Amino acid sequence: MTDRSFPEALNKQIANEFGASQQYIGAAVFYDQQTLPRLAAFFYRQAAEERDHAMMMIQYLIDVSEPVAIPEVAAAESRYGAVIDPVRMALEQEKTVGAEIYALFELARETKDYRGEQFMQWFVKEQVEEVALMSDLLNVTERGAESPLLIEDYLARDRGRRRIL
Repeated sequence: MTDRSFPEALNKQIANEFGASQQYIGAAVFYDQQTLPRLAAFFYRQAAEERDHAMMMIQYLIDVSEPVAIPEVAAAESRYGAVIDPVRMALEQEKTVGAEIYALFELARETKDYRGEQFMQWFVKEQVEEVALMSDLLNVTERGAESPLLIEDYLARDRGRRRIL
C-alpha cells in the first residue's frame, strides 16, 4: 500500500501556492495604485506563476490518481506603508515557500514516493531562482526606495538577466 502522506502534503501546498498568488495580486494592486506599472506588472506575473505552480501540483495528483483538494484562500493584503514593503513580503514568502518545497521533497524521499520526489525536483530548482530574484529586487528597492521611478527604470533595463520582465 502506498504511503498517502506525500499526496496529502502536496494538497496542503496547493493551498499555499494559491495563497501566494493572491498575495502577489495584492502587491500588484498596491503598485498599480501608486502608478508604478512595472512593479505592478512584475507582481501580476509572479501571481500568475504561483497559480501555475498550484495547477501543476493539481495535474500531478490527477495524473497519479490521487485525490485533489481545492482550498479556500484567505484575503490578500493590498495596503502597504512604503514602496519597499511588498518586496520584503515577497522575499519572506519565497523563503517560506522554499522551506515548504524542501520539506515536500524530503517527505517524498522518506516515504519512497519516487514519482513525488522526481516531480518536486523542478520546484526545488525554481525556488532557488525565486529567492535570488526577490533578493535582487529587494536590493534594488532598498537603494531606490526614495525614488521609486529608479526601481521602475531598473525593471525596464534588466530584461532577460533574470526573469524580471
